[in-house]
Parts: sequence; structure tokens; C-alpha cells
Amino acid sequence: MTDTLLSGELTDEELRELAERAGRELEDASAIEILTWATDTFGPRFCVTSSMEDAVVAHLASRVLPGVDVVFLDTGYHFPETIGTRDAVDAVMDVNVITITPRQTVAEQDAEYGGKLYDRDPDLCCALRKVKPLEDGLTAYAAWATGLRRDESPTRADTPVVGWDAKRRKVKVSPIARWTQDDVDAYVAEHGVLTNPLLTDGYASVGCAPCTRRVLEGEDARAGRWAGRGKTECGLHG
Repeated sequence: MTDTLLSGELTDEELRELAERAGRELEDASAIEILTWATDTFGPRFCVTSSMEDAVVAHLASRVLPGVDVVFLDTGYHFPETIGTRDAVDAVMDVNVITITPRQTVAEQDAEYGGKLYDRDPDLCCALRKVKPLEDGLTAYAAWATGLRRDESPTRADTPVVGWDAKRRKVKVSPIARWTQDDVDAYVAEHGVLTNPLLTDGYASVGCAPCTRRVLEGEDARAGRWAGRGKTECGLHG
């Protein structure tokens, strides 16, 4: 199977069927079992993407495939703590951190579109600084892993553990989709996994600094993203 996938002989339809079948068969599997399937199936054409909110999925994947590629998207708007977490992960974990950036710097984007685009048109800002760069950064891979969890927000409640990313024509793996925050906390504590310091400073979800605030008691984990805008996703996952 791996040789077939690496040679690019599977069509999009065959990859979609493979992903959907795996999603059904692995629904009750552990995160390690899901990642083992992914790495056995795709080998070096599999990567982990990380926002550096924490390094849980990167840590899990490194146990299955030491040296696994971890793709980090530097939007130019990250908190310093997020960049620090990326650097720490790169230094201490058995992974290969790959930083990708948008086509334009923040200054170049401001010159073309005007300053603070994130205030005036956050969807366009996300498209320019997140969606398109990630699409380009995943070109070499047939499958990618995310840290999406069903309990994070209603928009993520149906996240499959393995699914088909039709937009990018890739297999999308969410090995901790069924985990709760308690599961994440327990794994972090057991394995000493690096986490973003902002998670202990009132932030439940960490994105770009201009569009992220601390959450209030009783709010879901995504409530601090684009607060007051009716926007809950950047476009990377839907």
C-alpha cells in the first residue's frame, strides 16, 4: 500500500475512499493506532501541522515516526509565546519543524490592502496569511494530521478521526478528535509535553494575537477567537 501511495498511483477518488474507510474502521482506535496507520500508509508523505498551542499531536506522532515533519505556519501575527513554543519543540522533541510563511510580509500586505486587514476583512486576512500558505506548504504531502477535537466547539463536533480534505485533495487525520480537554491535560502531565504558556494565562485557544482574547468562564474553547464577529474558523478546517 505504501509503495502505491508514494508513487502517486491512487486517484483522488481512491484516496477519498481510503480515508473514509479508515475513518470508520479507526473510529474507536487510540491516537497512537490512528497515527500508526497514517505513517504506515503514507510514510514521508505524511506530516503533522501544529499551531503551537501545544505539542500533543507532534509528540504522539514522534513516538510512531521519529523525526516526523511538523509544519508550523508563521502568519507574522503570532504571540511571542507561540514562536517560543515552536523553538522549544524544535529543540527538544524528535521532530523536524518546518516553518512556512505567507507570500507577503505583514508590511507588504499592509501596503497592498491597508493596515489592520484583520479588523476590516478577517476572512481575507486568514485566506492570505493562513489558508493559501498552508495549501502551498502541504504540496509535498498526501496526508496531514491536525489537533482538532470534537469537544472544542459545535463546528468541530463531527470531526472524523480520518477524513478526506476535498479542498486540498489530501487525507486529513485527527488522531485526538475523540479526546476531551481532560485527556489532553492528562497526556501533557504524563509525558511532560510542551504547551504554550498562554494556556495558563486565560487563553483556551491560541491564534494570531490581534484576533485572540482570553475566554470567560463558561465559554467554549474557541470563544476567544474573532470574538464578537460571528467567525469561529479561519478556513483551514472548513
